[in-house]
Amino acid sequence: MPPFPDQRTAVVTGAGGERGIGRHVARRLAREGWALAVLDVNADAVMSFAEELGADSQQPVLGIAADVADPDSVDAAFTQIDAGLPPVLAQVNLAGIASPHTLFELTPELWRRVLDVNATGTLLMMQAAARRMIDGGRGGRIVNTSSITAYDGGGTFSKTGYAAAKAAILGLTRGGARELGPRGITCNAIVPGPIDTDIMGGPLGDERRAALSVDIPVQRVGQPAEVAGLVNYLVSEEAGFLNGGSYFIDGGKHMV
Repeated sequence: MPPFPDQRTAVVTGAGGERGIGRHVARRLAREGWALAVLDVNADAVMSFAEELGADSQQPVLGIAADVADPDSVDAAFTQIDAGLPPVLAQVNLAGIASPHTLFELTPELWRRVLDVNATGTLLMMQAAARRMIDGGRGGRIVNTSSITAYDGGGTFSKTGYAAAKAAILGLTRGGARELGPRGITCNAIVPGPIDTDIMGGPLGDERRAALSVDIPVQRVGQPAEVAGLVNYLVSEEAGFLNGGSYFIDGGKHMV
């Protein structure tokens, strides 16, 4: 594959949350010279963030209101990206919703929603990004977001439905890695443990943070900037031989 061009775009979903991982990833990639398309279902939040990031980084940044679970919304988002930014060489799928419902609380509607946003949204974004990477002929990087919950079934906040959706993402990642690898496109998954964001029912207070840290060998929860550092490497040109991997970023929780 030819080297990555200086002008290249990373698409980051789930960038609307003020304390979320998506914003940290977008900021880190902008510092590394990427143009950014930041997507979120919250239009006001993502537009405001895009304006702020563009001004701070002096990189091209496009904010797009999009529902990743809606094929028409995804298509419309990539139409805007194609028209306004350099070629897409990286796709980072961070959009997701929690699901604290137990097995017997899961209605068909709740089940479909958690799968649609977490798993189907990842699939649709992968398809759209990969088509453009193939057409561009330079390969690319896709990073999906699973969770330690896919392995332990829950216990910190989200439960069975979320665990199933995040396990599906691991299969999507490995299938994509096998199919897209010959085209120079790598697919990898990050597997976060407890991270200091709001997805586990809101901001973590000191007492809850301490409780979550008990089963983590490093005795603390993770920070969004640490996840952003891992993503930054996985989308880099140097990471071209990492493919189909699931990378725990959990302080060692998966060993417990």
